Amino acid sequence: MKLILKNGIVYDPLNGINGERMDICIKDGRIVDKIWFGARKIDVRNKLVMPGGFDLHSHIAGGKENVGRMMRPEDSLRRFSVRKNGLRSGSGYSVPSTFLTGYEYVKMGYTTAVTPAMPPLYARHTHHELNDIPIIDKMAFPLYDGNWFVMKYVAEKDIDMLQNYVAWLLRATKGFAVKIVNPGGTEAWGWRRNVKDVDEAVPHFNVTSREIIENLVKACESLKLPHSVHLHGNDLGSPGNFETALKTIDTIKHIDAKNNRQVLHLTHLQFFSYGGDSWKTFDSRADEVAKKVNKRDVTIDTGNVLFGDTTTMTADGPLEYSLHTITRLKWVNRDVELETSPGVTPVIYSKKSPVNAVQWAAGIELALLIDSDKVILTTDHPNGGPFTRYPELIALFMSKKYRDKYSEMNNAIERRTGLLTIDRELDFYEIAQITRANPAKSAGMEKIKGHLGVNAHADIAVYDINPLEFDSSDYEKIEKALSTAFLTLKDGEIVLKEGKIVKETPGRTYWVNPDVDSAIEPDLNEYFRKYYSVSLSNYFVQKDELVRGEIFTLN
Repeated sequence: MKLILKNGIVYDPLNGINGERMDICIKDGRIVDKIWFGARKIDVRNKLVMPGGFDLHSHIAGGKENVGRMMRPEDSLRRFSVRKNGLRSGSGYSVPSTFLTGYEYVKMGYTTAVTPAMPPLYARHTHHELNDIPIIDKMAFPLYDGNWFVMKYVAEKDIDMLQNYVAWLLRATKGFAVKIVNPGGTEAWGWRRNVKDVDEAVPHFNVTSREIIENLVKACESLKLPHSVHLHGNDLGSPGNFETALKTIDTIKHIDAKNNRQVLHLTHLQFFSYGGDSWKTFDSRADEVAKKVNKRDVTIDTGNVLFGDTTTMTADGPLEYSLHTITRLKWVNRDVELETSPGVTPVIYSKKSPVNAVQWAAGIELALLIDSDKVILTTDHPNGGPFTRYPELIALFMSKKYRDKYSEMNNAIERRTGLLTIDRELDFYEIAQITRANPAKSAGMEKIKGHLGVNAHADIAVYDINPLEFDSSDYEKIEKALSTAFLTLKDGEIVLKEGKIVKETPGRTYWVNPDVDSAIEPDLNEYFRKYYSVSLSNYFVQKDELVRGEIFTLN
């Protein structure tokens, strides 16, 4: 198949292209330099052209996601699609069903998404759901936070075996990267406790959160994995937790990057940027967190909060219980044997709440104060709000007028945050960075994703807006345009045209396959025999269980 998108206004930060009028040539699913003859041509004159969107942190498949769908039938009534034109039916607002998830991403011009917290024991279930999500490419990050093997090897200071186990678990679960949630705290939750500081010990294991983070980072770097450790830190959501965030960022200050990317990725940093010593004194310390991020070899995703109701879900079981005690809404908790402890509960972010207003402002502050090459846009879907509201966030990042209008709803934004003092407005180049280039680069996939250069996958989004004539005061126009793409191309095929999906294709699932030493086998056999409810032989996800599953390597 040959196709040329002609005369578009292109933003491609990985190739330094900033609003240039140019043609994009596509052949056999890849972008090429030129096509001499035989190509179909589509004129996208005066339209915005960017690589397909890349969501690095979105809870779209797995055990807790499915629990969220089951426990909230009222959520399904808020958004649904009927089966027509060869597309499957689906429902769900904050936790859309698998098919609807793929359709909604494609509608916004997104072509890749990561589910970032896969309990290893539930890896097979997670991959079955990922197989169901159409069109977009996917990855899954297995959890290592409360893992008994991890804490055993850290306590024994056996870093070689830790590295070996990290590699084995990635292979066994068909995972892509190392994810840590509330390191040590998910294990402590089994004893009705938590770990709120990086130097606090985990009950019964004689290790600290700091030791877990540092050693997993070293293992990840030694294995030369494409993505760094993906960290959800300790003490999420608490007044004064910015101090723990600063300590967490400093855990890697003495570790040198070896793989031409960040040493650590900090997830949904908005939830770790709070000051005060109680809910009455709760305020934003996004400015101090941003200063630290700008000094360290890290990337972050924002985890923005948006007003309205949503479903929160995380492997941070103690956090979910704490939230449940505040809201008194329904709550589910699950202990996943030797691995982690997720929870699920609904939440309502109210414009009238000073705490929620501060949360809303803090996430926007981070996006505006941190260097644009370090920032990735997320809502920690669905925890801060559904991913379908990304266009609203982008409009807020691009328009101070929009932010000021929003800020009138609660005076806590002026009194407890610094948002109103920030005049910066992101431009389309920076939006392409935080939604395309940065997540692809952070994931180590910048050779094939996140850009429109030669040999990249032809994943492309075209929007019906002229970016060269955009006025930041016209925020409604940008929100509307980015909510529904004019064209979305996946591997060079048009899958969405003028806001309607015209073709459904199976997306890939990427995973890594590092080498494993057989020295790990005695420990595996012992722990599975003594503690697990499944046999070791039944733990592995087989490659043929992944629809279009592909091993990703740096070469």
